[in-house]
Amino acid sequence: MGILYLVRHGQASFGAADYDQLSPLGARQCEKLGAWFAARGLQFDAVLRGSLRRHAQSLDGIVRGLGDVAAPEASVWPGLDEYDGEAVIRAVHAGPLAPPSTPEAYRDHFRMLRQGLAAWMQGSTAPVGMPSYAEFVAGIQQALDHVRTQCSGNVLLVSSGGPITTAVGQVLGTPAETTIELNLRLRNSALTEFAYTPKRHMLQSYNHLPHLDGLPAADWVTYS
Repeated sequence: MGILYLVRHGQASFGAADYDQLSPLGARQCEKLGAWFAARGLQFDAVLRGSLRRHAQSLDGIVRGLGDVAAPEASVWPGLDEYDGEAVIRAVHAGPLAPPSTPEAYRDHFRMLRQGLAAWMQGSTAPVGMPSYAEFVAGIQQALDHVRTQCSGNVLLVSSGGPITTAVGQVLGTPAETTIELNLRLRNSALTEFAYTPKRHMLQSYNHLPHLDGLPAADWVTYS
């Protein structure tokens, strides 16, 4: 039996012109996670990541934290890339989308995101430039199947909230809509663990931050 460690990227740049860029805090979150792995003598037999910049930067931070503990070269899986949140919202909201800058604007943003994700999952919208929801799930399932059938030992997977919570939903057999709430509560650099055999994946833990325990600053815990 092996263990698959699924890691959401560190804090990105929500509200900025380019979201796909780690903030300085996001880089530190990932370095802390790498150091936590190293302190426990954890070594990885395989590494997978999505193709987005924040995935590569998060893995770079983890590797810096690992220090002298070598990690295999990452295999890049576009099927582990996040959905386009702006495209999801525009599919259900025709008006202009200003960057959220107030508590009320943030609430409106996530209300529209929930609505857009539900419509995409149900097949009632086709966000521009995005796969269907069935295709999105299939890309994630391909990565999980690769781990299950081609890997052994400890595997590190770095991705985003949507793919990770979709993977959790697939393993638990939850309705697609359940992953919306799982997704919106997944924290940056959070660790989710699956035990796996050649036949199946089994959830062991979800959305925990052992590498941030005991830190004095509460703002190390972020969601975007």
